[in-house]
Amino acid sequence: MMSKAKTPEEYVDQLPVERKEAVERLRQILQKNLPRGFTETMSYGMIGFVVPHSIYPAGYHVNPREPVPFMSIANQKHHIALYHMGFYTDPDLLTWLQQEYPKYLKTKIDLGKGCIRFKKIETIPYQLIAELCQRMSLEEYLAMYEYEVKNHIMH
Repeated sequence: MMSKAKTPEEYVDQLPVERKEAVERLRQILQKNLPRGFTETMSYGMIGFVVPHSIYPAGYHVNPREPVPFMSIANQKHHIALYHMGFYTDPDLLTWLQQEYPKYLKTKIDLGKGCIRFKKIETIPYQLIAELCQRMSLEEYLAMYEYEVKNHIMH
């Protein structure tokens, strides 16, 4: 479900009423808790938090015209997805999330490739997401990103 929204605000405005509050709350958590340097934008039809070209001029290796993606929020047909590129570059981050998740919810974490799926909006662990945002700095991410790209690990 790729949105044609031009801004994050427009994206939220176009959401079904039952999803607006959750997506806006996730957005605010990312705005407040991500380390300095990441910029909010629309990226690949989602609300994205990226490494801007002003910090990393080479851009995303898959498409250098695009900034390097870091985290995104997407409204999907059956869930809200939170994407985190750090899961690709730092397996310890994913392990941390899997260990912490049961402290917030009794249900099993629903993970996809680089994302967490939230099918029940009322059970989104916002505090855990805030902590997740703070676990990787822009500098750490870029160092891992460059290593992955250089060694053809990240596609």
